[in-house]
Amino acid sequence: MYIPPFTVSAEAINLIAEISGLIERYAIRLEQEDGLRLRKVNRIKTIHSSLSIEGNTLSENQVRDIIDGKDVVAPIKEIQEVKNAIKTYEMYSSLDAFKEKDLLKAHGVMMQALVDDAGKYRRGSVGVFGEKGIVHLAPSAERVPILMSDLFDWLKHSKDHLLIRSCVFHYEFEFIHPFSDGNGRTGRLWQSLILGKLHPLFEHLPVENMVYSNQQQYYDAITASTNAGQSGPFVDFMLNEIYKALKSHQGESLSDKVADKVADKVADKSAQKVLKLLYENGHLTRDELAQRIGLSLGGIKKIINSLREKGLIERVGSNKTGHWKVNI
Repeated sequence: MYIPPFTVSAEAINLIAEISGLIERYAIRLEQEDGLRLRKVNRIKTIHSSLSIEGNTLSENQVRDIIDGKDVVAPIKEIQEVKNAIKTYEMYSSLDAFKEKDLLKAHGVMMQALVDDAGKYRRGSVGVFGEKGIVHLAPSAERVPILMSDLFDWLKHSKDHLLIRSCVFHYEFEFIHPFSDGNGRTGRLWQSLILGKLHPLFEHLPVENMVYSNQQQYYDAITASTNAGQSGPFVDFMLNEIYKALKSHQGESLSDKVADKVADKVADKSAQKVLKLLYENGHLTRDELAQRIGLSLGGIKKIINSLREKGLIERVGSNKTGHWKVNI
């Protein structure tokens, strides 16, 4: 079996452990009352970010309007790109990240009416160009089918952690540049799909937005990996971006709501901290809350009882296997 060249650094190993711990917290976040709104917001960010990297000038508000079926005054090509991306991301749950035919299917929808060979591997040479000329000359078109077949075979059968596989695949995909156009947006979608094999929450975590916010570092990581002859530098970069995204999203949960809706009911700062922690992770125990906030177990029990009396929290399930639900 072909194995793409890559190294797993000590940093990558540590990041895998950190990311694994954050995944469940973010998953709980998506189950809260406003989870549906968060999913829609992230989908809008995902589409806007991925297309903006490719030069699409539509704003997030315009992308939202197109999703909502409203008329938007903009170049026809850019509107078509958004409509195609919407259709492609709607296919997310039906696409199998391990199947090459699904990649071709997704590209066919993503690039419909934009290129003549949508859903087919390129037949000519392509290169990646920067300000000073060509940055990367992709392998010849004749080699693309076998290179992609080998890459999918490795992806499916490799025993490496899915976080690693998703990053290595992303880099190798961009290196091969299998399509005449749409490689960037398709490659980013496919990493999200591979991550979805690890946990469904990655459908709603905008991996594309990570790249959009750090475009130069993204391209620098690709260049560093190309120069090194292996994708280790790109793996480190993407794992860092995934970690930072999960970390920032878990923190978006309650800060505004505490200030707007809870302050008038709960003046005690420690009680507000308990609410924030329980909103982000309803499975925390009293001992864990005491340790994180720096209070005694008795102090935490007193706060919990007070919050329950006010109706701000309730216990769902048993004391051993249940969780806390925050009502704000």
